Amino acid sequence: MTDIRKDSVSFHSVDEECAGQRIDNYLVRLLKGVPKSHVYRILRSGEVRVNKGRIDASYRVAAGDEIRIPPIRIAERDTSATPPGQFPVVYEDPFMLVIDKPAGVAVHGGSGISFGVIEQLRKAHPEYRFLELVHRLDRETSGLLMLAKKRSTLLTLHDMMRDNVPDKRYLALGDGRWPDAVKHVKLPLFKWTTPDGDRRVRVTEDGQYAHTIFSIQQRFGDLTLVEARLKTGRTHQIRVHMLANGCPIAGDEKYGDPARNRELSRSGLKRMFLHARRLTLPHPVTGETLTLEAPLPAELQRYLDQLGKNHASAI
Repeated sequence: MTDIRKDSVSFHSVDEECAGQRIDNYLVRLLKGVPKSHVYRILRSGEVRVNKGRIDASYRVAAGDEIRIPPIRIAERDTSATPPGQFPVVYEDPFMLVIDKPAGVAVHGGSGISFGVIEQLRKAHPEYRFLELVHRLDRETSGLLMLAKKRSTLLTLHDMMRDNVPDKRYLALGDGRWPDAVKHVKLPLFKWTTPDGDRRVRVTEDGQYAHTIFSIQQRFGDLTLVEARLKTGRTHQIRVHMLANGCPIAGDEKYGDPARNRELSRSGLKRMFLHARRLTLPHPVTGETLTLEAPLPAELQRYLDQLGKNHASAI
């Protein structure tokens, strides 16, 4: 890496598209490559000024605000190994972007990951003046991921998410026999972080309300293919709801049985079998109904085909 020195104070004017953002988030976007810890340090020290006045990290910028940024010394990343950010585009217009995220790619950087989906896309498309994640997918989950290309679109989509407007459907292969009678799972979920920084979720009475609708698609011996329809969007919701019903997702390294996962891997399943396959929602600007689909990834389809040859019994 080589050092970049910004030896002079710089000034930036906030445009209408960025109005309403917290100043800390605005600076993280503006100062690409600067660690968040450094952004918060210059905010706490008062070195960042808005319209010549001091502000804290919770301040929301307004159109026309003039932001003073102090000299900053940062390290430039070695971009020679930066992923290109080329993801299959399912839908795009001036307001939003929907991609088919592959498994194994985090949606954002952090926890030792320099470039997640959002960082890759911003680097690959500098013409996007604004680009933010609308929601998240776990790193090992593939499928439909929404991003907003305008702040107004992001706010509208967030409102939709809070009101459970989007119809989000996933395909999951359960390691076990999913009970025929279980369709609506309403188990509250509690999220915590382990000492090593790993996110975990468990069912507990004082957790957040969570609702998933399951429907059996096909049985393969002691494996069950289900469709999961999210009525809420909690962290690891499908994974923990399936675990609680004695049917953890096949290949789930966080909530599945390690010995069983090794057995599944030897049979050809090299990843967690969870895929966001369909998304239906009104367009955030036009109101037109969008129905978007991402086909099952080739590696998961091949595994299903192999199961079908061995012992499939259609429902």
